[in-house]
Amino acid sequence: MTSVQKAFEPVTDADREIIAVQLGRPPRALRAIAARCPSGHPAVVQTSPRLENGTPFPTLYYLTCPRLASLVGRLEASGVMKEMTERLAVDEELAAAYQRAHESYLAERDAIESLGHQVTAGGMPGRVKCLHVHLAHTLACGPGVNPFGDETLELLRPDWPSGDCA
Repeated sequence: MTSVQKAFEPVTDADREIIAVQLGRPPRALRAIAARCPSGHPAVVQTSPRLENGTPFPTLYYLTCPRLASLVGRLEASGVMKEMTERLAVDEELAAAYQRAHESYLAERDAIESLGHQVTAGGMPGRVKCLHVHLAHTLACGPGVNPFGDETLELLRPDWPSGDCA
C-alpha cells in the first residue's frame, strides 16, 4: 500500500449547503469533496489539518453522509471494533497493513500541513477506535489503503450504497 494522491472535487456552494444539512451545523475546514454517495451528494470531505481558528483537526477525511454515519454507528455498537483491535495483536500482516494505513494518512495530512505529531485518527495504528474515520479513508482513497475501512465497507455493503441520503 502506498499513499494515494487522488484529485478530489472542489467544494461548491451547493455542496456546502448539503453538508451543513447532513451535519446539522456549518461545515468546518473544508478542502474538497473526497467521495460522493450514489445519489451525488457528498459522502466524505477532506478537511484542513487545522480549523479556521488554528485549532488542530487531525481528521483528514470526514464522513458526512447521514445514512452511512448511522449504519456505521450501528456497526460500532455491535462491538466489532473490540474484535478488530484484538486481531491486531495476533495478525502480523493485518497489523502491518494498519501501520501502513496510518503512515499513508499521516503523509497525506502532512503534505497539506504538518501538525508536528504522529497522531492520525480512528485509533491508528494501535487500536480501532472510530469506524467512521476508517470508512471515510477507504471511500476517499479506494480499497487496499485501510484494511479496517475496507472491512467496514464490506460489512455495510448490503445496506449501502443505495438511495438518496441527504
